[in-house]
Amino acid sequence: MKPIFEIISEQDLPDLTVAMTRAFDDDTRTYLGEERGGPDGYDNGDFFRKWLFPYEQSVGYKITVGEVIVGGIIVWILNGDNRLGTIFIDPEYQNRGIGYQTWQFIEQTYPDTKSWTLGTPSYSLKNHHFYEKCGFVKIKEETAAEHPGVTFIYQKMMS
Repeated sequence: MKPIFEIISEQDLPDLTVAMTRAFDDDTRTYLGEERGGPDGYDNGDFFRKWLFPYEQSVGYKITVGEVIVGGIIVWILNGDNRLGTIFIDPEYQNRGIGYQTWQFIEQTYPDTKSWTLGTPSYSLKNHHFYEKCGFVKIKEETAAEHPGVTFIYQKMMS
């Protein structure tokens, strides 16, 4: 399964929001036993309007397989110490290598990066496994305002 990565446009938001809602709700059901949950705006497109479109250093990519948007990425390019804002894959397309191919795309697209940093909920065990598989190391924990528990901060130093 070969994903295609293209810059997100406002017209992509309805389909991206469907994939994001499914991904975050699946995580919430799996780890918290609740039907719905995610960061503010994850289920109506406002997440992208808040974290992608107003910033010059923010870049978003939709992930498509065939004609279907199956996920998305937001990265912040910050003078080499870059941040992964979000990466999500619709649960119907998880465990097929798309996430790992997505991370490889990010590394290839930003070869001058010195380090990547990200935050993920402490309860999201499959995220931890994925990030560690991609070479990230947990460097600290922070109090979480947007979800139960704490946020694990991961970092990957690039050579």
